[in-house]
Amino acid sequence: MDVREEFEGRVKKLESFIEDKGFGSKQLKKAKKVQRSINTVVFLGSILTAAGIAIWALNRD
Repeated sequence: MDVREEFEGRVKKLESFIEDKGFGSKQLKKAKKVQRSINTVVFLGSILTAAGIAIWALNRD
């Protein structure tokens, strides 16, 4: 393991510690949860839209 990888590992540990225990950590967790929910809704909506267009195209005749 070279010095750069070790440094990056330590920085990531520090960032995750600040993320978990720092100022605004509760708000950050809430924002991540909301973003995950929004991403899920958008993904499912796009799948339903694609399926609807496919069904419409097949039954158009």
